[in-house]
Amino acid sequence: MRDEPLDPFANDPTDPAAGLFGGVPGRPLADDERDEVTAELAELDEFQRFLEPTGIRGVVFDCDDCHAAHYVAWELLRSSLHHVLEHGHPRLHEPAYQPDPDHYVSWEYARGYVDGAQATDHG
Repeated sequence: MRDEPLDPFANDPTDPAAGLFGGVPGRPLADDERDEVTAELAELDEFQRFLEPTGIRGVVFDCDDCHAAHYVAWELLRSSLHHVLEHGHPRLHEPAYQPDPDHYVSWEYARGYVDGAQATDHG
């Protein structure tokens, strides 16, 4: 089962996005890159488990390409990371429509929150 929408232009020679990423599929990830993405997926699961019950809907990233904040829901981020594993490059993204910044945290904040919660549970 796929966790992302099907590409309506798959295998279409007139695909308007064919020139993106140099017109070639992404290169396979090196073992260390694959390990890093796999570790991020594991962290993401922990983040969602601890933060979703508090009302947090996902993670916010500062995009180097467009210089804007991107608010990404848990499932969309998970799907994007799986796409990187499968295709070797990130999927194109569009900004969220009117996200409430109060419902998103940075990756670093999420990591610190989970570390603190786990330390409290085991302390």
